[in-house]
Amino acid sequence: MKKILLPVLFASILLPLNASAQSKKLKVFILAGQSNMEGHARIETFDYIGDDPATAPLLKQMRGADGKPAIADHTWISYLTGHYEGNANGEGTGKLTAGYGARGSKPTEDGGKIGPEFTFGLTMDAKLKEPVLLIKTAWGGRSLNTEFRPPSAGPYEFSEAQIAQMQKQGKDVDAEKAKKAQEAGRFYKFMIDHVKSVLADPKRVCPAYDPVVGYEIAGFIWFQGFNDLVDGGTYPNGPDGKTRDYSKYSELLAHLIRDVRKDLSAPKMPFVIGVLGIDGLQAKEGIVSFRKAMAAPASMPEFQGNVAAVETAPFWAEELAVIDAKNAKVKQMGYLLRVKDKNAANKDGTMDEAQQKEYLKKFQAETISPEEAAMWTRGASNAGYHYMGCAKTFALMGKAFADANLKMLEAR
Repeated sequence: MKKILLPVLFASILLPLNASAQSKKLKVFILAGQSNMEGHARIETFDYIGDDPATAPLLKQMRGADGKPAIADHTWISYLTGHYEGNANGEGTGKLTAGYGARGSKPTEDGGKIGPEFTFGLTMDAKLKEPVLLIKTAWGGRSLNTEFRPPSAGPYEFSEAQIAQMQKQGKDVDAEKAKKAQEAGRFYKFMIDHVKSVLADPKRVCPAYDPVVGYEIAGFIWFQGFNDLVDGGTYPNGPDGKTRDYSKYSELLAHLIRDVRKDLSAPKMPFVIGVLGIDGLQAKEGIVSFRKAMAAPASMPEFQGNVAAVETAPFWAEELAVIDAKNAKVKQMGYLLRVKDKNAANKDGTMDEAQQKEYLKKFQAETISPEEAAMWTRGASNAGYHYMGCAKTFALMGKAFADANLKMLEAR
C-alpha cells in the first residue's frame, strides 16, 4: 500500500509546484518614446499630489512607510537613454523606484525625476503575482517620421515642397537626402537592439527571473509625438488650410506596431498609445487634429482588442498651465526690457541693469500672486511641453497606461 501511495503523494505535491512555477513567468513591458516618456517631473513635486483628495491615495502608493519614494516589491527596470549618438547611451538598472525619469548627461545615474514608468510599474507590481521587468528606451526630441521610423515604412521621402524650400535656402538636396537616410530609423534600432539584449539574459536585470519558466512580452507603451506635431515639412497643411494633415503619422504608427511585434516575436502583444495631451482639454484645433491621428490605429480592424489609445489631456494640470502662461509673460517682459522694445518701459534705453531687474520684479509681483507662486513651486518643475514637470500628471498617466494594458491582458 505504501509503495502505491508514495508516487501518488509525490505527484500531488509536484502538481501545485509546477502550476505555481508556471504562474511565475516573467512579465515584460516595454516603454518607449521621446522626452515625455523620459519624464521631467521632479520628485519634489510629489506633495502636490496629496493636495487633491482624489489623488491622495495614489501618493500613498508612491511612498513607502518612511515617506521616501516607494520601491517595488517584484518589479525591476532597465532604462536606456542618452544623447543623439548611440555610443553616448547608457543603461540604468535596478528595482523600480523614483529616479528613472529623464537623466541628462549621466544616463546611468538617478536624475531625481519620474516619467510614466513609476506608477505604471507600481500598478503592475500591485496587480500581478509574477515578477515584472520594465524595459524603457526614451530619448528627447525624436520623431516617429525620422529617428523612430519603423522599417516597413520604407525610406523617408522629401516632398516637392520640401525640396523647393531646400533649393531656395541654397542647400545641397542630395546631401540633405543622405543625412535624412542616415538618421531614419536609428532610434528604432537602438530600441529593438536594447530590448533583445536585455531579454537575452533577463536575470542580469531581474534576479527573480527563472529561465526554466521563461518570460512573456506582455505590453508595449508608446508615448511620443511633440516633434511630429510641430513638423510642418513632413505634415503639410490639410485641405482646410487651418490644420496640418497628420494622416501620415497614423500610417507610421501602424507600421511601428506591426514591426515591433514582428521584431520581438510577439504577434499579439498588447500595445498602448499614450495620446499627446499638452494644452489639455482646451487645446487648439491643430493639437486636437494630431491627437486624432495618434489614436487612429486603435480603431483599425487588425488592432481591435490588442491596441488601446489612452488620452492624456484629462491629466493636464490646468491650474498650473494658467501660472505657466503668466511666467511666460514675465519672461517676455524681461526680453523686451533688454532689447529696448518700443512697447517696453526701457524703450529709450535709460534703465540700467539694476533698474531693469527692479522693474521686472515689480511686474512679476503684479502678474503672479504669492499663492500662485507657491502653487507653482509645489506642483511644477518644467515647461508646458513637458506637462509642467508635474508629478501628479505623470503619475496619473502611468497608472492609466497600466490599467489599459491590464485590461487587454485580461481580455485574452
